[in-house]
Amino acid sequence: MQESLGQAGKKMTRRAFLDRSATVALGTALLGEARAQASVTQTALSYGRVIGANDRILLGHVGVGNRGRGLEYILSQLKDSRNVEVVSICDLWKVNLERATTTAKQTYGRQLHSSQYIEELLSRKEVDAVVISTPEHQHSPMLKMAAEAGKHAYVEKPMGNVLEEAKAARDAVLERKLIVQVGTQRRSEPYQIAANNLFRSGVCGDVSKVEVVWNYHGPRWRGRPEVNQIREEDIEWRRWLMTKPYRPFDPQLYFEYRLFRDFSSGIPDQWMSHGCDLVHLWTDETFPESLVASGGIFVWKDGRENPDTCTAVVTYPKGFLYTYKTTLGNSYRSFSRIQGRDGTIENYGGEGASLFVVSKEGGRQEVEPSEDGPVYNSVPLVAPAKEGAEVVRVPNAPAPNSLGPDDDSVVHLVNWLQAIRDRKEPNATVDHGFSHSIVCIMAAKAYWSGKKQYWNRATETIQDHPPEESK
Repeated sequence: MQESLGQAGKKMTRRAFLDRSATVALGTALLGEARAQASVTQTALSYGRVIGANDRILLGHVGVGNRGRGLEYILSQLKDSRNVEVVSICDLWKVNLERATTTAKQTYGRQLHSSQYIEELLSRKEVDAVVISTPEHQHSPMLKMAAEAGKHAYVEKPMGNVLEEAKAARDAVLERKLIVQVGTQRRSEPYQIAANNLFRSGVCGDVSKVEVVWNYHGPRWRGRPEVNQIREEDIEWRRWLMTKPYRPFDPQLYFEYRLFRDFSSGIPDQWMSHGCDLVHLWTDETFPESLVASGGIFVWKDGRENPDTCTAVVTYPKGFLYTYKTTLGNSYRSFSRIQGRDGTIENYGGEGASLFVVSKEGGRQEVEPSEDGPVYNSVPLVAPAKEGAEVVRVPNAPAPNSLGPDDDSVVHLVNWLQAIRDRKEPNATVDHGFSHSIVCIMAAKAYWSGKKQYWNRATETIQDHPPEESK
């Protein structure tokens, strides 16, 4: 399953393929107009076809900004080996649309359909599936539109950041039994799957705490050069706002939306979505019981609304605490740990790092601390033999390291394309996406309200008091 590209060759092709200085500019549609298109989307349901092993999968792509161009690069590497082709591109900003259409014509050898409007893309008979890589507040509404049009979909994370919209998108997908892959790509990586297998084997015993610390030093999501390039006449601003209340055109909001609370929660939506999804993968958990969060703008006082430093503390039904911590003002040693009565699984590095170590340290043999240890007088670069520390190795996978695969690894998209052919669930399903969305929405609510948030499984609601016990 692991398919990687040689780094030297990859850099050369990416340099030719991508202009990494640009950022997200995205094709969108107003929800009201989507409802007006009901007759189009209902008709489109009849367009779906069963894709055989040798049939070419034809894709539409909505949103070809920064992340979107990365996905286009991956698809260009798979066009022959996986028999896939992008046939329609949609982006609200004309500059992005024209650039992506020109590049795609060179990649696939023919002129593509292009439009600023997602309705036009979804109404096309030949489109089997849709890639959605738009701003976070558009993910769920667009996924729902794609499902109502009978299209399989790959949607970036978080799957949603408004509860009712995330529910509606999930229900639309499940009702039509469509193949949806959410862009939490770590679920397709061998070392993350190996961590789940280790957890299931019982090496940790009863787990009481999972900790994830991912740090970065820099004014994340600030300073996009396109802010000075975009003109209101080159987009349709109301379409970009989508389900949000009207406000005047703001180029900074358009490109740096992750800084503004009405459109993104920032750190939770961008990073904790991966972090909690990995916790769900490692531990076979789904929904939390409760969550508290705190933080603030302590480093980058540049007009942002969302915090640059935050901590969320989550309890899960299996009886463990999950803590997530990020600061954008210090990049010291990111890590993740699963701590149990019998031992520890530790990951060295930030998001997607593949260097896991299994150790007996912290297990039952240390219930009574003594000179037998471990007692350290200096930083233990090499663990004592009695701890039984062992680096996790996965056969036929690249050697582990503290970075792991980058965001342009092909594995997750390969898994989705194969799932479409096989009519089976992919690695990151719409249910997985709904689960991580709930955690991120709860984190934002807890941060802004200052109140502990609870998930009510029975009613699928978030509330600031414990659900009543079943009678």
